[in-house]
Amino acid sequence: MKTKVILSFFLFIIFQSSHSQENTPTDYMSSDFHKSRREALRASMPPNSVAVFFANPIRNRSNDVDFIYHQDPNFYYLSGLKEPHSVLVIYSEDQVEDGKTFNEALYVYERGARYKIYNGPGVGVKGAIEDLGFTNVYPGKAFIEDPIDFSKFEKVMFRKFENDVRQKGWEQPNLYALIEQFKTSINSIPMPEGKELDSDKESAQSVVDNKTLRTLMANLREVKTDEELKLIKKAVEISCVGQIEVMKAMHPGMSETETQGIHEMVFKKYGSEYEGYPSIVGAGNNSCVLHYIDNNKLEAGNDLILMDLGAEYRGYTADVTRTIPASGKFTVEQKLIYDLVYEAQEAGMAAMVIGNDARKVDAAAREVVYKGLLELGITDSLAQGRLYFPHGTSHHIGLDVHDLNNRGAFKENMILTVEPGIYIPDGSPCDEKWWKIGVRIEDDVLITKNGPVNYSALAPRKSEEIEKMMEQESVFNHFHLPDLDSEEGK
Repeated sequence: MKTKVILSFFLFIIFQSSHSQENTPTDYMSSDFHKSRREALRASMPPNSVAVFFANPIRNRSNDVDFIYHQDPNFYYLSGLKEPHSVLVIYSEDQVEDGKTFNEALYVYERGARYKIYNGPGVGVKGAIEDLGFTNVYPGKAFIEDPIDFSKFEKVMFRKFENDVRQKGWEQPNLYALIEQFKTSINSIPMPEGKELDSDKESAQSVVDNKTLRTLMANLREVKTDEELKLIKKAVEISCVGQIEVMKAMHPGMSETETQGIHEMVFKKYGSEYEGYPSIVGAGNNSCVLHYIDNNKLEAGNDLILMDLGAEYRGYTADVTRTIPASGKFTVEQKLIYDLVYEAQEAGMAAMVIGNDARKVDAAAREVVYKGLLELGITDSLAQGRLYFPHGTSHHIGLDVHDLNNRGAFKENMILTVEPGIYIPDGSPCDEKWWKIGVRIEDDVLITKNGPVNYSALAPRKSEEIEKMMEQESVFNHFHLPDLDSEEGK
C-alpha cells in the first residue's frame, strides 16, 4: 500500500509539472531564430520537395547506462529541440489537408508515466507548441499511424542513415521505428518513368535524395548569424579563461588529469554545460599525438604540455589550444619550435580574409613551418616538413567543433580555427634534442569586412606573454586536499 501511495505521489508531481523547468538559462537560441533557419532552408529547397530530419540516436555507454544525449546539430539548428525519438518535416511549399494549411510538421516523443519518473516530463507536444514556437506538432506515433504520402513530391531529401540506431528500448515509438516507417514510405515511391533505383548509388536526380540536403544545410550553417556569434564568443572566452587559470596554476608535478580538471571546472563555473569534444591534454611525447585523450600522465615534469580544449555553451563550441612549459620557462629548443609555430599562425591569420579559403591559410602557415624546420636543421628538405606538420590548419566551428561547411571561399561572419603545429615525437629522424616537443597554437577567428578578428586573443599566445602569465599567483595553489594514501586521508 505504501509503495502505491509513493508511486501515486510521483505521478501527481509529474503530471502537475510543466514542460518548462524553472530557474534555468534564458540565453539559448530563441524560437524565432530556429524558425528563421527553417524559413531560410525552405527558400533554398527545390520546388515541390520535402526535407526530413531525424533526431540523433541515444548511444549506449555500458550496460543500462547511456552517454549524455547530444542532439543532431541540423535538427537542433532548425527546431531547438534537444530530445530524441523525433522527426522534423519541412515542405518547400504550403500543404493543404483537411482544410488546414501548413509547411512543416514536428513529431515528438510523448513520455509515458514511468519514463517521466526517471527522466522528467520532457517537452512533448504542448512544450513544442508553447516553447519551440511550432504550430503543427504531433506525437511520434502519428508519423507511423498516419504516414506521409511522399510519392506526391518531386524530391524527398534526407541525410543518409548510419548503422547506430538501436531497435529495442522502452520508448515507443522509438527512433528505430520512425526510421523504419520512413524507409517503408520512400521505398514504395514509384520511380520516374525510364529510371531504376540503385540502392547503393542513389542518383541526385531521383526522387529519393540523400545528398542535396547536406549542401543546403552547409550553406546555412557555415555563415553565422549575430545570435550565433554571441554564443560562440562566450564559449571561446570561457575556454580562454580556462587556459589562463591553468597557466597560473601549472607546475612540473601537475598531472595531465588535474590540468584537464582545472579547465573543465572553469567551464562549469562560467555556465558551460559540456566540453565541445574530448579534452586533449598531453605533456612531453603525448603532445605529439594529435588527438591524445588518455590524459593520464602523472607529472608533466619539465616538458611542454599541449592543451586543446573547448567549452560548449548553449550548444556552440569553442576550439582553443595553448602549449606551455610546465616549468614556467621555455627551454632554448622549446622556444625555437614554439616561436616558429607562432610565426606560422600569424601568417595563417593574415590570410583569413573574404575571398580566400582554408587552402590559402594552410599554405601560408605551412610555408613558414617548412622553411623554419629546414633552417633549424630538423629537416633536410622543404618536403620533409609535412612529417612534422601532418594536419590541416583551419576548420569551421559552431554547433560542431568541425562545423558543417561547403569548403568554399571565405564569407563575412564565418568563423574558423587557425591551428598550425609542429610535432617531433621520440625517435624522429633528427637531433634528439628536439624529441618529445609538440606545439600547437589554435585560435578561433571571425571573418569580417575589415579583416580577421581573433575571438580567443584573451589567452596569451606569444612565448614571452605565456611565461609572464605563468608567474602570476593561482587560486588553485591554495587548495589543501588530504592525501588519500596517507594517514591524514584515512
